[in-house]
Amino acid sequence: MTTFLLLLGGLVLLVLGGELLVRGSVNVASRLGVSPLVIGLTLVGFGTSTPELVTSVQAALAGAPGIAYGNIVGSNIANILLILGVATIILPIAVESSTLKRDGVVMIGVTLAFAAMAATMPAGRLVGAVFVAALCLYIYVAFRQESRAGAEHGAVYDKSLAAQEADAGLVPAARSKGSLLWPLLMALAGLGIVVYGGNLLVTGAVGLARSFGISETVIGLTIVAVGTSMPELVTSVMAALRRQTDVAFGNIVGSNIYNILGIGGATALMSPTTVPQEIVSFDNLVMIGVSLLVLVFAWTGRRISRWEGAVLLTGYGVYVWSIWP
Repeated sequence: MTTFLLLLGGLVLLVLGGELLVRGSVNVASRLGVSPLVIGLTLVGFGTSTPELVTSVQAALAGAPGIAYGNIVGSNIANILLILGVATIILPIAVESSTLKRDGVVMIGVTLAFAAMAATMPAGRLVGAVFVAALCLYIYVAFRQESRAGAEHGAVYDKSLAAQEADAGLVPAARSKGSLLWPLLMALAGLGIVVYGGNLLVTGAVGLARSFGISETVIGLTIVAVGTSMPELVTSVMAALRRQTDVAFGNIVGSNIYNILGIGGATALMSPTTVPQEIVSFDNLVMIGVSLLVLVFAWTGRRISRWEGAVLLTGYGVYVWSIWP
């Protein structure tokens, strides 16, 4: 019972702390006069991935690489099969050609790069630096493109928009006035809660694995990955309910790019380790396969139909069944 309470408490604190951290950071940046577009593409876009980031980094530091990288790979698989599947069943998803051609290709590229790295070398600090630099370049290019009048929106913008429309507190103002003290304290409190929540979640996940004789990697790929992906689930489902299905698709593509480059890069930078062989030999291949599958679905008619969403959701059930002991 204690183990499950640690897991549940950790997830709740991660989500709550992440919310406070992003809200406080957005308000601080707004009062300093930072562009709303810059805030959206960075603080809001990356902020919704805070639970995955903190969990993976703390798991790696605690000597649990199976949870650290299982969380990253499992989140990407769950984003496509589980979350996009649920959103598509609610309403068939229309896909903008810009998101499909530009960001879909980037998602496949970084997925292949991660799989190749994991199979051939340790996830060291040099790898982490390259991944983080690649994310910065990607955000810079996205900012340049989004700044143009009449430009088609990409996945990074959609990820930010989905979060902002799901939570009005994340909408940055052009320039808000007032003291910096309160939003700064909110951000710091959120950071502390996130770190503590991540510690509880990792402790609970390790305890669960040891108590039931289940691989830490399997726990990371399933329970931890789905738990930390809750913000993406909420934002994608709400986008589908608002009939903004292109935003729901872009949110998932953007999240997967952030997960590999940002979270994978930060984890390797802070705690160099080796990606577990279980993930290298099976789960990375599943991640590549489902990423290609969803792009094929999206390419046919520029939409993902309900039956294709049902295929994705069924695929997640088969995946969990295949790895769960």
